[in-house]
Amino acid sequence: MKLELDNLDIFLKNSQLSAVIQTLESDRKRIAQEMHDDICSKLNVISLNCHLLKIPNLPQKDIEEITKNIIEYTSKVLNSSKKISHSLLPPVLEKFGLHAGIEELCSEWNAESIVKIEYVNNLKFDFNENRNHIHVFRILQELISNSIQHGCASTISILFDEVNGKQTCRYTDNGKGFNLDQLNNSEGIGMKNIASRIAVLDGKLSIESKKDNGILVVFNF
Repeated sequence: MKLELDNLDIFLKNSQLSAVIQTLESDRKRIAQEMHDDICSKLNVISLNCHLLKIPNLPQKDIEEITKNIIEYTSKVLNSSKKISHSLLPPVLEKFGLHAGIEELCSEWNAESIVKIEYVNNLKFDFNENRNHIHVFRILQELISNSIQHGCASTISILFDEVNGKQTCRYTDNGKGFNLDQLNNSEGIGMKNIASRIAVLDGKLSIESKKDNGILVVFNF
């Protein structure tokens, strides 16, 4: 089953401005959720332990245990903050461009041994286009997340090449796939976010997928 999206007119049914706003709101919601679930919960633990230290005549053993917990959770909060900050704007992407950013993204996932990602780039990305390249990076983040969380994929392939004079990305995985009619309901929000970013880039998107047969996503920019 294949879905062709020319200029994304059928898929988005809105102006590019609406697509941008939708994507920004989705990012804000994701970041807020991460902060609430991760950082706020750990700060609550730290606060509770700090109050415990106020207990009169607290045994030294308890003081040491509470202090240990405070240090441990403070370290976790710092790591979570760095992770969210990195997600917002990866330093390597800002400093060294899209290719380095994608390499780091793939390396991080490969290091976790959850999925094996093969990345091949036959393009030379113009650093002056880095403002647009952040959308390409976000698209890959969303695709990888979908492949792992929803598709349960174990292998992913990412290929950048020039096709008909256009910078093109070909993304595939060996996951569970999905029926393309899911793109019209809540289950297709991730793909709609991807389409929104491609609309900003004035690109074209092609999606192929079906149950138990992975996914193929091709887009240019």
